[in-house]
Amino acid sequence: MCGIFGCISNEEEAASIIHASLKRLEYRGYDSVGEATVHEGRLHIKKDKGKIDDVHRRHNLDDLPGSLGVGHTRWATHGAPYQVNAHPHTDCKEEIAVVHNGIIENFSELKMELEELGHHFISKTDTEVVPHLIEEKMKEGLSLVEAVREAVKRLDGSYALAIVSTLEPDKIICVRNESPLVLGGAENAEK
Repeated sequence: MCGIFGCISNEEEAASIIHASLKRLEYRGYDSVGEATVHEGRLHIKKDKGKIDDVHRRHNLDDLPGSLGVGHTRWATHGAPYQVNAHPHTDCKEEIAVVHNGIIENFSELKMELEELGHHFISKTDTEVVPHLIEEKMKEGLSLVEAVREAVKRLDGSYALAIVSTLEPDKIICVRNESPLVLGGAENAEK
């Protein structure tokens, strides 16, 4: 099982909080790790194969800018443990980043459909169809929340997803089906 974590911080950069939280989720031999933050209108992503400490030594996961982001530790189900298959995954414009725990059973059909619409895929993962589905729905003028809601209707399988976008940089969208997902807030968090 993978581990995902999202953070919106009012007081500090999110990357170090995400990194520390992923370390707390680390209880077995994950094969890759990655983080994405949203800052000044763009996604900032660091990801690679290897254990969290090894990836952090190579890439310094804590220096991603921004007070909002998501992170992921991966145990490969689709696609070998390579950097390109590490989460987060993005859409064609790199405006949407997704981390995922679970398995999208119909990803092959969705990927073929999206490729016919001009989407370009980089990884061999099932997860990568999700940001492309959301991108396609946003082209129809839907908000991020509405696009996620419509996109997940197309997914067969189990999933817990955390999604961020430069188009709505003040929120993390979370959704689940069969996979566990816990949401929490600090005592001093704005409601």
